[in-house]
This record gives sequence, C-alpha cells and structure tokens, in this order.
Amino acid sequence: MASQKKLLVLVDGSERSQKTIEYICQIKPFIQNRLVLYHVFTGVPEGFWDLEKEAVNLAAVNQLRVWEVQKKIEIREFMKKAKSCLLEAGFPVDCFEEKIHPRTKGIARDILAEAQEGYTAVVLRRRGMGALEGIAMGSVASKLISKFTFLPVIIAGQHPVGDKILIGIDGSSHSIRATEFVGKMLGGYGFSVELLHVVRAFSGLVTETPELVMSEEYAGDHKNQIGKTFASLRKMLVDYGFEDQKITEKIIVGAFSRAGAIVEEAQAQGCGTIVVGRKGLSAVQEFFIGRVSNKIIHTWRKWTVWIV
Repeated sequence: MASQKKLLVLVDGSERSQKTIEYICQIKPFIQNRLVLYHVFTGVPEGFWDLEKEAVNLAAVNQLRVWEVQKKIEIREFMKKAKSCLLEAGFPVDCFEEKIHPRTKGIARDILAEAQEGYTAVVLRRRGMGALEGIAMGSVASKLISKFTFLPVIIAGQHPVGDKILIGIDGSSHSIRATEFVGKMLGGYGFSVELLHVVRAFSGLVTETPELVMSEEYAGDHKNQIGKTFASLRKMLVDYGFEDQKITEKIIVGAFSRAGAIVEEAQAQGCGTIVVGRKGLSAVQEFFIGRVSNKIIHTWRKWTVWIV
C-alpha cells in the first residue's frame, strides 16, 4: 500500500486562513491525505519583558501579557473551528493534526524547517492577517513560494474550485512533473483536465511584420513535437485514473503573453485551478520561479494555482 501523503497547511487565524480550510474541504481527494494545520505563533519578544524591571512599566507589561494570552486563545479557537469544518466535509478525525509552533528563527524560516519533514505539498494563501488592500502577495507568502524549490506549492484562490483543471505545458521537465503531481493527487475522482501549450509571438509582440511572424513550417514542426508530449501526458493521466474523454488538449499560437493566455483560457473553460511548472524551458539556476508562473500567482490572484 502506498504511503499516505502529508500536506502542510499554513494558517494564521485570519479569515483568509479560514478560506484555505474551506478550499481543502472542496477537494475530496485530499481526504486521502494527512493534514497538518501549522501556525507560527509570534508572541511578545523576550526583550519586552525587561520592562518589568521598572515599576513605571508594569501597566504596559500587563497589557502585553493580556495581548499574548488573547492571541493564544484566538489561534486555538481557529484550530477548533478548522477541525469542525474538516469533519463536516467528511475528513476522518485521525487524518489531521494541529501544530502551534513558537516563533524561533522567523515565520518563513520556521515554516521552511517544518516543510523538510516529509511533506508532499504545502497549502497556503497569497495573503494573511497583515494583508493590505491592493497588495497581491504578502511578504511571508512571497518568501515561501520563492524558497519552496523542493516541494509543490498549492496557492488557494478565491474562485470556486469546480472539477476542471488547466495544466500549462511547455515541454520542460517541470511541466511534466506538474502533470504527474496532478495525476497522483487527483486521479480517479472525475476531474476534467485541459493540457494547454502557449506559443508567444516572436519578440513577444503580436504583429503583422513578416520577419516576426512564426513560419508555417516551424509552427507545424512545433505542434507535432508538442502533440507527442500531449500523448505521453495523456497516457500518464489515464494511468493515474483520469478518464480519457475528460482530457483535452489545446495549442495557442501567437499570444502576446503566455501567462495572460493561460488565465484567459482557464476563465473561458471554467477551470478553477491552474497548474504550472515552477520553471520552464528557459529556466536559469538563480531564478527560484519562472516568469510565467510568477505572473500568474501575482497578477491573477483569484485563481487557485499549483506550482510544481
């Protein structure tokens, strides 16, 4: 029997974190996984307790103590509510646990250390408790996504999940691993999948200038090559339990923006989840995340995005 997958679910007690739990409840295959609800608790810094040495500061110290106790109560209440939601959604009582970890090295670094403990993927939101209106990505989430080179990242969005998945395919090893991850996580649950390949216009421009337009010969060869990749990935998904008739393939040629074309297609087809590889064919070692993936998660924040 295959070992049980383990998901690291990051929560901070905010309303957005509750939406993360609600997202998980919508994905029935996740019932087969073990969930760890993880919170880094940031209490009062140790240095503040030095205030106790001066009598004039006792009132302020007492306020800090009350604040810290209240924050502990709030996160425990959040965990209780989260577990209740999971139980109502059909998750077994023994498939999830909570971890409230006192901050040691920093929120992002503490999370990264925990993520090394045999997890299959991490689930988070773009923003948390300290979110500012108009800011697409919180500072902690941004740090984590760039550093999670060793683990798939599931970024819960605002749109309903539904049962349609769009996978961006560019022929790179990352996009192939992304497809395999979808197969392992969602195979056998009736999801529909679209395999999408986007070819950007030469020089990134949509133009009628002859020298910048892709030749028919090149386009034909490219489509044939991607067609072979599609066939291989289709077989992979079927082997993981997807129904062949629920897998579609599409190639878009001459797009101004690959990220934009992917999101537009997801919207047109009613796909609530976009899956992309962490880096594409043009990946550079120093870059933690590819340009297309980066644009999608930062600009189109309503979509759930899986980065593999």
